[in-house]
Amino acid sequence: MDHPAAAHPATAREIILEVVRNMREGLEPLHYSTLAPAVYHVYLHSEDMDRLRGIVPRIVEEARRALDEELERLNKASLGERLKIARRSEPKIALPEGGWQVRILENTDDDVAPGDIVIYSELALPAKTEMGAGSMTKRIATRRMAGVETTAAPRYENASEPAESGQNHGTAWAVIEYEDNGGRKTFQMTRDEIVVGRGGRDYWTDLKLDTLPDVSREHFRLRRDPRSGQFFLKDLSRLGTTINGERAPCSMDYSGAEKRDLNVEAPVPPQARIGLADVLFLHFRSTQNG
Repeated sequence: MDHPAAAHPATAREIILEVVRNMREGLEPLHYSTLAPAVYHVYLHSEDMDRLRGIVPRIVEEARRALDEELERLNKASLGERLKIARRSEPKIALPEGGWQVRILENTDDDVAPGDIVIYSELALPAKTEMGAGSMTKRIATRRMAGVETTAAPRYENASEPAESGQNHGTAWAVIEYEDNGGRKTFQMTRDEIVVGRGGRDYWTDLKLDTLPDVSREHFRLRRDPRSGQFFLKDLSRLGTTINGERAPCSMDYSGAEKRDLNVEAPVPPQARIGLADVLFLHFRSTQNG
């Protein structure tokens, strides 16, 4: 779909300001310190990405510098604190141990426009005894869509949660184990064909993944041939799917004005590690004998 020339492109400065805003939105006060998100994934429309690609390293460098300056500004003592007539209300913000990690990537969603900036950040929290062993992760998303800024509610996940079962109705032809932003999960394939991806409005998925936009809304279809029991995968994505490390042929032709399904499939062995855009991996196992 062509966007009008009047669409407002994302500028390097706006990207940096959005990263800083995401940091402020994701702060987590503890008792003696405040933690800030350390990892930032910035997603831009393909036109913005193509235009800015040559200066991406400079944008990342200045975003890190801007984060440092904002952290210093937020930690700066007020006049009352310096005069010892007031106490600091919030603990100081700690610099992430590994520094700021900023990645700028192309947004492959079909419903974004030039100028849209989507940022997903991650913050690791210490283990909380009342929640059991293991660390917690806080994830937060900020968006600047058509010039309007929004912030999603933070999500907290326990890295040590036990696996949870997916659907389980009738005979399971295969079991798929994976870990997305919601934790470790198990999905039982009870139909001869399923759609796997992030899903969303107007995008139906049987196995809906909570992960980065690198994974397409409809990433691939997995089909079982009832006669032979053989499984086949049809890649529908822009950033690719792998089967045991080998790239599956893409079934979609994106070269024209309208994308076209070439109906190309790849066989899936009884046990396989399926990679989605190299950011999320599914462990597939057929439950059939022979």
